[in-house]
Amino acid sequence: MRSIFLGLVAVIAVLHLYIAWFEIFAWTSRGPAVFDTFPPELFSQTIQMAANQGVYNAFLAAGLIWALTISDRVWQHRVAACFLLFVLFAGIAAALTVSLRPGLFQIVPSALALIFLTLSARRAN
Repeated sequence: MRSIFLGLVAVIAVLHLYIAWFEIFAWTSRGPAVFDTFPPELFSQTIQMAANQGVYNAFLAAGLIWALTISDRVWQHRVAACFLLFVLFAGIAAALTVSLRPGLFQIVPSALALIFLTLSARRAN
């Protein structure tokens, strides 16, 4: 259980590093292809907003990476749970305000990681 939990945390951290890169550096070049239902002129008008969102995603990734480096299992679980909940709530917000697809990319992995975190913590006790 623990290795699955840690693997999911690592995957989610990499996902958020990618999202940060996308929003900070590739919003106008790749954004229209990813969000094809949005008008193309929207991307140049929202570049600062997207970059700001990218910074938040970088912080999520940093927190998850930090959790992976903590040797004390209790604190590792606490820090990981905190950042996984942030990701889960960000996914729910995205699903409600943007569309279901980007939300699911955050909701499903973070929910699975939280489940495996809980199972891992129970096995340790």
